[in-house]
Formats: sequence, C-alpha cells, structure tokens
Amino acid sequence: MLTHPQFDPVAFSIGPLSVRWYGLAYLAAFIAFAILARLHARRRLELGWKGAEIDDLLFYGIFGVILGARLGEVLFYQPGWFLSHPLEIFAIWKGGMSFHGGFLGVLLAMWLYGRLHQRGFWEITDFIAPMVPIGLAAGRIGNFINGELYGRLASESLPWAMRYPQVDNLPRHPSQLYQAAGEGLLLFILLWWFASRPRPLRMVSGAFLAGYGVLRFAAEFFRTPDPGIFSELGLGLTTAQWLCVPMVAIGAYLIACACSSRQS
Repeated sequence: MLTHPQFDPVAFSIGPLSVRWYGLAYLAAFIAFAILARLHARRRLELGWKGAEIDDLLFYGIFGVILGARLGEVLFYQPGWFLSHPLEIFAIWKGGMSFHGGFLGVLLAMWLYGRLHQRGFWEITDFIAPMVPIGLAAGRIGNFINGELYGRLASESLPWAMRYPQVDNLPRHPSQLYQAAGEGLLLFILLWWFASRPRPLRMVSGAFLAGYGVLRFAAEFFRTPDPGIFSELGLGLTTAQWLCVPMVAIGAYLIACACSSRQS
C-alpha cells in the first residue's frame, strides 16, 4: 500500500503571507483556461472570440466560481456548522469549495456577461465547456495535497490503496486522484475533441453536463460521502450524487434538443 505524503498545505511564505497549494491549484486552473480558450478560439475562428473577450470571460468566471463554490459548500454541505461559525465562510484558503455551487456561480456570471456584451448564453457555455475540466483536475490535485476528500475503505490488496495517517491509517481509495483523472483529464480530452468541429447550439454544453454528472456520480462510490442536505434522501446516494442527477437529465435534454434542431 501507499501512504499519503502529508504535504505541507503551505507552498511558501513571504513574511506573514502564506501561499497555499490549494490556492495555487486555482491559479493554475485560471491560467490553463486563458491559454486553452485562446487555442480553442484559434481553431474555431468562426465563433468570433477575441483575446480581450476571453480575458473578460475569465474575470467574470473567477468571481462566479469562487463565490459560488464557497456558498455551495455552505448551503449544500455544512449549513449548520457555518451558521455557528459565520466568519469561517470567508476562510476559503482552508478548502471547502463545492463544485455544484461553483458551477451555478459560473452560470450566473456567464449570464451576466452575455447580457452586458450581447452574447447568447448557450453560445458562451458551449465555448467555455471544453476548458472547464482542466480546472476541475487542478482542484482535485489541490484536494489530494491537502489530504482532504479522501476515499472510502479499500482492500489492502489494491496496489494503489493509500493510508491517510491524518485520518485513521486504514487503506482507502485515493478518490481525489480518481476524480482528477475522470471528471478532469478524461472529460477534458472528450470535450476538447467533441468541440473541435461545429456542433448545434447547446450540444457541447449538454455533453459537459451529462459527462460530468455521470463521471462524478461514479466517483462518489469510491469517495467518503460528505454530509449534506440531501444525504438522507435514501437509495444510498450521497448529496453530490443527488446533485448530479439533474445535471445528467438536463444534459441529455440539451443534447436531444440540439439533435432535433439539426435535423429540422
């Protein structure tokens, strides 16, 4: 078995300022988006995205993902604890960022961008969807470095089973790495290829929703369930899995609508 390396969550310090690996993961995600979005715009010139517009998109997206992810953690997973410790809501450097909250925050930010810059909502989401999974992969690597969001118990015979000394020293699935590989790298490869050719409006967005929903739903079977507002709904599903169900359904609906519009 492997043992979690117990990384120091602080990458480096400058005087009283400490820079954490988790924050650097977010920075890497934003830089990757800026680079990949420009490459995507160059290979799909007919979409008409310029560098300055991409920078504006990133600006809106940063606020959307950070505010939404933190509020999602507060509302979906730990409302009682944050109600008792309200100042901890602002301590984002400690981790605790919900994808589903960040996703809703980005959607709101993209809607606002579209209203202010005369861009259609689905036009925007179809454009940004292929770049998002790389950011998700970076975030999961940050989770792994922090030693958080660890997996369920695993068999000792599993070659990559990992002990987390800060938890209980029992063999567990390194679920952060599963998610980085699945909803991060794999989803990126699929969407990057899928979006390389013209697709009907809403189809790339639908593919992202359905793809992420399925991959995250599967990953939750290996990840220690987080307590949340939907964890008592039954069927043995976690809060994240319940949140993935509408993502898959909406994604499938968007793909169906896009296919029907192409045929008509």
